[in-house]
Amino acid sequence: MMLPPSHPPVHEHKGNSCPLTGEYHAWCPPQPGDSRSPCPALNTLANHGYIARDGKNLGVLDLIRGLMAGYNLSLPLSILLTVGGFILMRKIRRISLYDVREHGRVEHDASLVHRDTPPGEKYAPIDIDQRLVEELLNDAKTGKEGSESPEAGEKRLLMDSSAVARARVRREKESPRLSPLFAEMARGEMAIVLGVFETKVGNDVGVPVESLREWIGHERLPAGWKPTHVEGLLNVVKRARAILTSMREQRKEEAKAKAVAHEKPKL
Repeated sequence: MMLPPSHPPVHEHKGNSCPLTGEYHAWCPPQPGDSRSPCPALNTLANHGYIARDGKNLGVLDLIRGLMAGYNLSLPLSILLTVGGFILMRKIRRISLYDVREHGRVEHDASLVHRDTPPGEKYAPIDIDQRLVEELLNDAKTGKEGSESPEAGEKRLLMDSSAVARARVRREKESPRLSPLFAEMARGEMAIVLGVFETKVGNDVGVPVESLREWIGHERLPAGWKPTHVEGLLNVVKRARAILTSMREQRKEEAKAKAVAHEKPKL
């Protein structure tokens, strides 16, 4: 089949380099035959060459180094995420990103940007659902806006722990009930995102929605972004607890609103 002239050249990825971009960590989308997962963080590392760009033959050290180099995660946090993932997937040596798709190991329902695994299916979908992406970003728009000028539009909106909590409450109502382990993992995933891409605007702290759109919606590091700090395990635990606290508060408010609505006399 002939490709249209506007189509980018199809090429093969070997190792961490990309023959098309010519830059070691420049973004390049996956090519035919490349392996990808439901995890935007891992896919982004592959798209930027922090791990093998084809997403194959990845060992524990490959992933630890990739997490540290790509996101500036601390060594203990990188070890925990990688070794814990291998244990949950029951893998010993090397994996492909495709292995992460197996439902009920590391992958879980109620993803913020992927559809749930259909009943009876072994592997989760990896295509990003752009409708879910927009719903996630809209959760930030209901929160407090930053202090930039109005001309900045939605770029001044920040995703913080309360906005993440709104998203998690919403998705968990739409999906099968998560086990305590997967619920904790889901909060931890976004706690890492909040820490890695944290930005301060005036007195507010969070992730700009356009940066989040670029990363989680297109699996690409935000343009011009550079890590400003090492993201450690304790910071992730604190943010995950803040998300959980906010989720509990929001669920209590929803329950109160339902109770009040139920008690109103019918006219």
